[in-house]
Amino acid sequence: MNRMSVLIFVLCQVLLFGCQEGNFREGVIMAGGQYVSAETLNKGHQIYMEYCMPCHGVKGDGNGVAAKGLPVPPRNFTLGLIKFGDVTSGDLTHDEAVYKTLKEGLDGTAMLPWDLKPGQMEAVWQYIKTFAPKTWVGKDKKLGEKMTLGKDPFGLAHKEAAIKRGREVYHVVAQCQSCHRGYVSNTELKEMTMRLTKETADDVDEDYFKIKLQDSDHGYVTLPPDFTWHKVRSAQNINDLAIRIAAGAGGTAMPAWKDTIEDDDVWAVAYYVKHLMEMKDTPKRKKLMESLK
Repeated sequence: MNRMSVLIFVLCQVLLFGCQEGNFREGVIMAGGQYVSAETLNKGHQIYMEYCMPCHGVKGDGNGVAAKGLPVPPRNFTLGLIKFGDVTSGDLTHDEAVYKTLKEGLDGTAMLPWDLKPGQMEAVWQYIKTFAPKTWVGKDKKLGEKMTLGKDPFGLAHKEAAIKRGREVYHVVAQCQSCHRGYVSNTELKEMTMRLTKETADDVDEDYFKIKLQDSDHGYVTLPPDFTWHKVRSAQNINDLAIRIAAGAGGTAMPAWKDTIEDDDVWAVAYYVKHLMEMKDTPKRKKLMESLK
């Protein structure tokens, strides 16, 4: 790119993205061919400055005045990463997934549910996209395919069977304990492994019962949840858990399991994780933890 091309590019950025001051003069074409008017972007700027800026910062980099006191860092929007989307992790998510986060918040974080009207949600999210123009702005940017799963094969009538199968998939097939933690004893793991794979499992080490810090693209390490104790930020019901397992978490070590394991097994793990989540602050959790010592 020659000097003149660079100057033209910079000028275009100034004209289009003087937006950080809320002074949009032209509309913008976002990923997926969505046209967003200057009026919408300026409205989004106003909403952002009122509700989002204290945590996420004026520049959208997660360095707001309130950020230092938060145990979970606010999202850095300049990275263009959506952690909890409705597409395979790494693909560009659809607006509806972000609207869901705005409406429901992220459990266990300072991201609260926001009572915004549909027009307000649209405006503030479209404005947030302008913090990462290389990711979101341009008619050449494509949205990922929305994550879909086959119908839940279990339902409440077969909940126990789902939990049993999910327990097997979690520990043997997908080996989720490699990032999270194990919830079966050494003896149980060996028995499951032999039954499912006809192979002998090694004795577990002390890390097996620990959650492991993971690198991420968000600029900090992440701590996968202990499902019997920590809050799961983006999913509370079976359906949401299944989609999260299938799609993964963008910018983290949590991969998309869709097409790696069968859809029925994705559902089974969702039932098992929900079963673990329901143990929090109950005698069942205490009993489980004692059985693993």
